[in-house]
Amino acid sequence: MVRSTLIVRASDALPLAASVDDEQTEQTLQEHKQQAKLIFRRITPHSEPKCSIESGRYTLHYLLADNVVYLTIADQSYPRKFAFSYLEELEKEFSLSYGPKVESVRKPYAFVGFDTFMSKTARLYRDTRAASASRGSNLDKLNDELQDVTRIMTKNIEELLQRGDSLDRMSHLSTSLRTESEKYRRAARNVNVQAMIRQYAPVGAVALILIVLLWWRFS
Repeated sequence: MVRSTLIVRASDALPLAASVDDEQTEQTLQEHKQQAKLIFRRITPHSEPKCSIESGRYTLHYLLADNVVYLTIADQSYPRKFAFSYLEELEKEFSLSYGPKVESVRKPYAFVGFDTFMSKTARLYRDTRAASASRGSNLDKLNDELQDVTRIMTKNIEELLQRGDSLDRMSHLSTSLRTESEKYRRAARNVNVQAMIRQYAPVGAVALILIVLLWWRFS
């Protein structure tokens, strides 16, 4: 389930809009909203445009587009495809309504009126069944139409805030390259070993036969 949503300007973490949450949600998500603020400060122009950050019972999903960060806090069990589909809907409407004004605003929550659209959209995405019903036949093709969520970077909140892991796409790319490089080295080693076996196996077999013959002859 989508629990809460925040929209900020990426360049300075200025809050632009936020969902209106009830008192219980505010208390439950107090720590996670503080984590969201820390995440906003870590985001740079080079950050991954889409990322899921796991934190206990919840996951913080963000979408970065045109210097705006759209972040939602959802249950850990809530499918990432729905979370990012929800964020993409917000991004499209927000960009259409306020895009040209984002760089010029100075006060926090200048677009507080966007909450109406957020609340309506969040209700449609309240759970997977409601989301499926609201999107109708479009969601029947969700696997084909939405991005491959396995390509979206996933972080753990402790790794990000305590160990200082980066959200930059180059860091993510470097990690992927190291992984692929290690796979290549292992494959190359296996190929070399197999080549040596093919090259020296006949010689070893002949040598073994000669040793057996000599031992049989002189024994």
